[in-house]
Amino acid sequence: MNTPTTVRIGILTISDRASQGVYQDLGGPAIRACLTEILACPWEAVARIIPDERMLIEESLKEMCDQEGCCLVVTTGGTGPARRDVTPEATESVCDKIMEGFGELMRAVSLKVVPTAILSRQLAGIRGKSLIVNLPGKPSAIRDCLLAVFSAIPYCIDLLEGPHLTTHENVVKAFRPKSG
Repeated sequence: MNTPTTVRIGILTISDRASQGVYQDLGGPAIRACLTEILACPWEAVARIIPDERMLIEESLKEMCDQEGCCLVVTTGGTGPARRDVTPEATESVCDKIMEGFGELMRAVSLKVVPTAILSRQLAGIRGKSLIVNLPGKPSAIRDCLLAVFSAIPYCIDLLEGPHLTTHENVVKAFRPKSG
């Protein structure tokens, strides 16, 4: 098992306006804060802010997974129905496998808060030894969704032969099946 001292996690904010400095990125910092609360192992963020351009999203995801060595890449933004929302399409195009359960659970959790959660198109997928998870853009929704799916993420990373992620169990208890 590959166990580097510091786990690298990509945080990709996808927003035309935040990338241009029109407004402050709140999504990326919300992901970082939530991961800091969840993770007990040493980790470092590889953070980027880019516009809603499909080719740039694809290139950034590939770079974070393939060159930067991120075992997990978490995106925020671009998951709605608007014309410029292309994050799921870009993610799907760079992944070897799509993990439908992540999007299903995130929408189910969000539906308890807001009826428009059915408009969200979050998904997750595998690229090589990396897991990519698309989150919504709103900071409170980011937290709700990340907390909902994170119990499965460490085991998914294990199955991809990535680093051993540990969590603060009072926040999120990582589920790993007992070997028999």
